[in-house]
Amino acid sequence: MKAGDRVFVVEENANPSTDYFVIPFLRERGIEPVRCTFAQVPPVEKLAGAAVIFVRYVPKPWQSLIDRHRADIANVYFFMDDDLFDWRAFATMPLRYQAKIVRYSWSHQKWLRTVGARLLVSTPYLQQKYAEWQPQLLPPRPLMPQEQISPLTVFYHGSASHGADIRWLRPVIADVLARNEQLMFEVIGDAAVNRLFKGLPRVHVLHPMKWPAYQALVGRPGRAIGLAPLINSRFNRARSHTKFFDITQAGAVGVYASGPVYGDIVEHERNGLLVPMDQRAWVDAILRLADDGALREQLLAGARACL
Repeated sequence: MKAGDRVFVVEENANPSTDYFVIPFLRERGIEPVRCTFAQVPPVEKLAGAAVIFVRYVPKPWQSLIDRHRADIANVYFFMDDDLFDWRAFATMPLRYQAKIVRYSWSHQKWLRTVGARLLVSTPYLQQKYAEWQPQLLPPRPLMPQEQISPLTVFYHGSASHGADIRWLRPVIADVLARNEQLMFEVIGDAAVNRLFKGLPRVHVLHPMKWPAYQALVGRPGRAIGLAPLINSRFNRARSHTKFFDITQAGAVGVYASGPVYGDIVEHERNGLLVPMDQRAWVDAILRLADDGALREQLLAGARACL
């Protein structure tokens, strides 16, 4: 591969294997690849004369595409940074992980040979073990400076009684994360919450914790924007505005649901943002705060003056 080549990197999602091995290898050759998830299959005309690199796994949609149009594709590569071709190497892994490797990696060895795939590996051990493939070694590289961004953390710390509010936030967070890649989202929840946000990038789901542990959590710096939505329900009408204290204690600025609960303490654009429960309005409010550091400082100073 050389500068000017078109390369498609196929990965399940953004992952360290791609970022530490494949992307540096390509950039050192002057190549800026197109990164695609399993489901992001480009029109076949865009693949004409291009190379395709599978990172660890071969998904069915891409396999089918290459089966139909192999003659149009310049080269096919498979990169692995674990021993994915020897079932003995992963036989002690959890069964679900074993099944994934068998489905997406181990079972495709014959197919990879059939399409003339070249093997890329992460270690001399793998290079020696699979010498008959004539693999190319890709040593790991540190992340490029432009990738070492300082993300802003948006968070919602609700308990099990806030299930409806968490579900309401899901499309808001999906839109926010898609429109600003420097944002990450932190939420407290159980397995159901983890499933709800599965598939979204840069989401951290924290296990529920006891009150002393939570106080220690919010006392640590690193959070920028706190969220306090309130669905209009009988249960929520009885709530107090204690989340204002939690968000401010965390050193963050809040986006709060308009209405009497937070309206008793929050003055819009003085110590927080009061926003009606409209998902588009919440997306706009979060992105506005993310883009305006001076406004966040101003609102945080106003909020702290109320404590």
